[in-house]
Amino acid sequence: MADLIVFGGTVIPMDPARRIIEDGAVAIAGDRVVAVGSTAEVLAAHPAPRKIDAARKLVLPGLIDVHAHAGHGLIKSMGANRPGAWEELCGEVYTTASTPAFWRAEAELAALERLRFGVTTGVSLLGGGDTVMRSDDPAHAAAHCEGVLAVGIRAVLAIGPTRPPHPRLYADWNGDERYDKQIDFETQLATSARVVADWHGSHEGRIAIALLTPVLRDEHVGELGPALLGEAMEQTRRVRRLSRDTGTVFTQDGHWRGSVVRAQEMGILGPDALLSHAIDLSETEIALCAETDTRIAHNPSAIASVMGRCPVTELMAAGVTVALGSDATAPDRSADMFRHMQQCMHYHRTHFRDPDILPPGQVLAMATIDAARALGMESEIGSLEPGKKADLILLDLARPHLYPLNMPAYRAVCFANGNDVHSVVVNGEVVLENRRAAKVDETAVLEAAQLECERMIARTGAHDLLGMPADFFGARQSLQDS
Repeated sequence: MADLIVFGGTVIPMDPARRIIEDGAVAIAGDRVVAVGSTAEVLAAHPAPRKIDAARKLVLPGLIDVHAHAGHGLIKSMGANRPGAWEELCGEVYTTASTPAFWRAEAELAALERLRFGVTTGVSLLGGGDTVMRSDDPAHAAAHCEGVLAVGIRAVLAIGPTRPPHPRLYADWNGDERYDKQIDFETQLATSARVVADWHGSHEGRIAIALLTPVLRDEHVGELGPALLGEAMEQTRRVRRLSRDTGTVFTQDGHWRGSVVRAQEMGILGPDALLSHAIDLSETEIALCAETDTRIAHNPSAIASVMGRCPVTELMAAGVTVALGSDATAPDRSADMFRHMQQCMHYHRTHFRDPDILPPGQVLAMATIDAARALGMESEIGSLEPGKKADLILLDLARPHLYPLNMPAYRAVCFANGNDVHSVVVNGEVVLENRRAAKVDETAVLEAAQLECERMIARTGAHDLLGMPADFFGARQSLQDS
């Protein structure tokens, strides 16, 4: 007997056969899928006390976002009026102007955004840029995990040390009182290990922890100098050993300019390594990723993808697993994975001047089963198959931009957006129904986020970063003048 059956929809399970089941159904018992097939077959074989009618809906595995940043949700768009201000603000907030309440409120906001966009599993780095992580005290990571759990989705929280030199200035707050502290690498490593021990695999596997270190690109060789570069490389090796010892994914943000070759020299590549951005890779670096079975997080909407191109099709041709990330939620992008699927297709088609590059089904795999594979979680999530975790979404096709009711799979990837998500099941539990979150008060989440954002702005004095850029209408003006 099942507990829940979703029936009457078009089911795309993303199983090895890549079936598309018209008038299909998914039966769920506890937190697992027990059957996927035609509505008639599943209803006959699996009586259930609760049923969800998926007529005029598409049933998909929950989407997976393999790269984003915790904290960004409360800083989105800030600093657009001043070049470089966004990154400077991130560096300040994530070390000296954030509290556990900030991380909790931001986690709930970001998780709610993901939930409503159909993202059931999301990777979040506990900080921003490629080096600024909140790794001075486990309380900040705990607050993030608690916020995600409250909303009801899955999270992979990545934490690790900052790039040398150490110590680095951090601060705690008690009301309006600030207390500075200097944090060394050993404290950051101990904090990361504690977060792994406390949270990895907890809450029925809904929380996982990944470990990270800052990437080392060519420019860092000169910037750090021989002594600090040696420290950075040894610290990277130590964190990598911890990830292997604890069975956690190892990730790095911002691969570019020789960093993959340097990563191989440090011995940190492998099937449990996830490299983000990975732009302008050489043929040698593509081969290294293939030889080591290293996985790639491609973020087509990120600023990094403006600066350079991740060679997605070339990596795939070499046998490398490439998954999609949002790099959300700031400074200029959301967690809507439908947007990023579409961006991915057009980005690479433009590069090759070929409209057939990266067909829709392949890009859908990058946000489902291949994303699960990139996280080493393909036996649990990423597709709708008996025995796997019951994570699925219902996409409402009864909308003008998705009609008429034909070619629904193609329509979903090329035309849908996150606001078309109608209902979401995570771990067998209905956590979004008819576009309303089931576990949290959405208004309360928004109000808490607003309050913590205002407190953060007061701590940093960053009110001047809320202004409109002087060139906001610049492109339109230039067109008028031409």
